[in-house]
Amino acid sequence: MIDVHAHLTDSNFEKDIATVISDAKIKGVIAALAVTITKEDFVKVIELQSRFPDFIVPCLGLHPVQGTQTEQRSLTLKDFDKDVELLIDKYKDVIAGIGEIGLDFSPRFVSQEGSKDEQKQVFIKQVDIAKRMDLTVNVHSRSAGRPTIALLKELGVTKAHLHAFDGKPSVAMEGVRQGYYFSIPPSIVRSEQKQKLISQVPLENLLLETDSPALGPVKQERNVPSNLNIVVDYIAKVKKIDPSEVKHTTSQNAIKLYPKLARLITK
Repeated sequence: MIDVHAHLTDSNFEKDIATVISDAKIKGVIAALAVTITKEDFVKVIELQSRFPDFIVPCLGLHPVQGTQTEQRSLTLKDFDKDVELLIDKYKDVIAGIGEIGLDFSPRFVSQEGSKDEQKQVFIKQVDIAKRMDLTVNVHSRSAGRPTIALLKELGVTKAHLHAFDGKPSVAMEGVRQGYYFSIPPSIVRSEQKQKLISQVPLENLLLETDSPALGPVKQERNVPSNLNIVVDYIAKVKKIDPSEVKHTTSQNAIKLYPKLARLITK
């Protein structure tokens, strides 16, 4: 299994990241894409990859919500300074994708006039980087599923991965028709929306994620990569197939989208 979206530099993992990764390997997780939120996360993710090169594959990008957990705000153009692109260029040979990037139109983040537009502008800038480097975009689209997919289509994006998609299955299917992929977290066990989503999205367009430390099977409890088996079992149950088929197909999907994962699979 491959975890295609995890925040493993989060403060929740400061004391025991080695144990978390060891436990994941024991449970059959062979790799994890570590994504970023702020520019400050970039070097942290690269350092984590250097510590665990046989498990961590980094993605770099600015999340549409910035700030601290207690003082969150919408992304602005000022956040996308020259260092962002310089750092991405510096680590272009290591990173597998650009992310976590996207749109977040939750009312508390876009109450100010122009917030949506600034998010879109920074998203477009990061999509342009991904296209220039021929990398997949690892996309956040909370309360913005339809506009996110519409913008990806408008920008001519062919390699897109939408994580923890919270829109309607009919909207997700618009992405499926574009060849986009959707990753499912362990919170599926308590999310009717996610359950409806996997009933319609083909296995050939599904991926596994944890979004660790968030979106675990139990609300407010720390999520970890070893919880991927929960996702596998749920998808297998809904689609009436063997869990081994879910593991194989989602792993192949991940390698197709993120070729740098291949070196870990062949070990």
